[in-house]
Amino acid sequence: MKRTTKTILAVLLALVLAFSLVLAGCSSSEQAAGSSVYVTQIEKTGTDGLNDVYTVTYSDGSTSTFTVTNGADGEDLTITDVYEEYKQTTGSDLTFEEFLKQYLTVSDESAALAIQKNLLSVMKIYSEFVVTETTSSMYPPFYTQSTDTAIYTGSAVLYDMDTGADGYTYIVTNYHVVYLADADTEKNGGTNIARKIRGYLYGSEGSPSTVDEDNNNVADTDSDGYTKYDYGSYAIELEYIGGSVSSDIAVLRAKTSDILAINESAAEITLADGYHVGETAVAIGNPEGRGISVTQGVISTESDYISLDIDGTARSYRSIRIDTPLYQGNSGGGLFNADGELIGITNAGNSTEQNINYAIPLEIVTGTADNIIRSYEDGNDATNGAYKITLGVTVSTQNSKYVYDAESGYGAIEEEVVVQSVESGSIAETLGLAEGDVIKSIIVNGTEHAITRSFNISDLILTLRTNDILQVKYERSGAEETGASYTLQSSDFT
Repeated sequence: MKRTTKTILAVLLALVLAFSLVLAGCSSSEQAAGSSVYVTQIEKTGTDGLNDVYTVTYSDGSTSTFTVTNGADGEDLTITDVYEEYKQTTGSDLTFEEFLKQYLTVSDESAALAIQKNLLSVMKIYSEFVVTETTSSMYPPFYTQSTDTAIYTGSAVLYDMDTGADGYTYIVTNYHVVYLADADTEKNGGTNIARKIRGYLYGSEGSPSTVDEDNNNVADTDSDGYTKYDYGSYAIELEYIGGSVSSDIAVLRAKTSDILAINESAAEITLADGYHVGETAVAIGNPEGRGISVTQGVISTESDYISLDIDGTARSYRSIRIDTPLYQGNSGGGLFNADGELIGITNAGNSTEQNINYAIPLEIVTGTADNIIRSYEDGNDATNGAYKITLGVTVSTQNSKYVYDAESGYGAIEEEVVVQSVESGSIAETLGLAEGDVIKSIIVNGTEHAITRSFNISDLILTLRTNDILQVKYERSGAEETGASYTLQSSDFT
């Protein structure tokens, strides 16, 4: 749970206690059946500069207000403080875990309300390729080839919207949704990337259909002899601007005006601060190409590794493992928490076990997408895709353990990241790292990033830019030291 000011949490605690007492004294048949009233929304509805008025909306439609004086009592308050205040106020003997379950969980209906808003931020997409297929026969000429268009479907999220007059919206999906290893590169425009990509918003969905302008029941073809498809009036033209096969992330863009012309309420997704095992995981995508729909589960494991072959090379991908059902066509869709915040992009499933599916973690999604957008906007036509440095260090881990934080109610696995080897002449050597060092943190432009898992390093590398200044804090022979600084050069990035 995020920290907030004592004033806000004290008011919220009072609201929780007030409603718990009211409901406890209610003897209606509805209450006896187990129904409850809970907070569905808290929003600032007025201010005079010094005093802010907040309105609380409850699940039964009722509302209440409270006022917060700005600048008054800004002391940080933890959930443990709220728990202790609760026990003193009520005389309750609830354990901390029981308190969390009773008062600080999100109801299914509350989660559903958050997901309703997410439907404004998702797309189903179609990718069109040119494919040449070879057919064998027992009779001469034994082999024949045919070339035609092939269409594949997937999902996407509206990542970043510029609502200015000539603004564009950046859209994130999987690389493998817009890349096809079997595409006929020569006839597909010299690339394996889809020659056409079209998107549809939820509630305004369509699908491609063959064109038959002369009504002879034979599909029309284009100037190259390939089948022509009509995507309909709801289709939004999407442009591929870059991708990373090693992250399985691609970024597309569309004119924001084209999106808002279909639905003026379309909005970019909201990013989560993080994610945890056991947290609600809601997938929104286009399963089996049957239209945008929702499935729900939980995060089973925060960090797992799977092998995928997208372009003819098998690679290992760090993933969130979920039990949320996924199907063909869910690829590239958003994975959201109970508050409707993005925690990942779904990209793979287990064909034999539906309770084992995977998503690209949030930090890889944002690191890669922002990286691609930056190289697209840098004014250099030679840069395209995601760029990162090679640090020049090999690491291993030791003393791995699960650490539970009672104040937040969450826990995480932590491990020591130990330097195994340092490449001569590398950035790591310049930073002062040596075999046996335990990496404690990496400092970027004065901001310290703790390294508690080995993958923290690769995630951070995705966010680095030319002229960033790096330092490393490490433990050597029991003493903590800070190495030399290094300013990244454009030549360091590949």
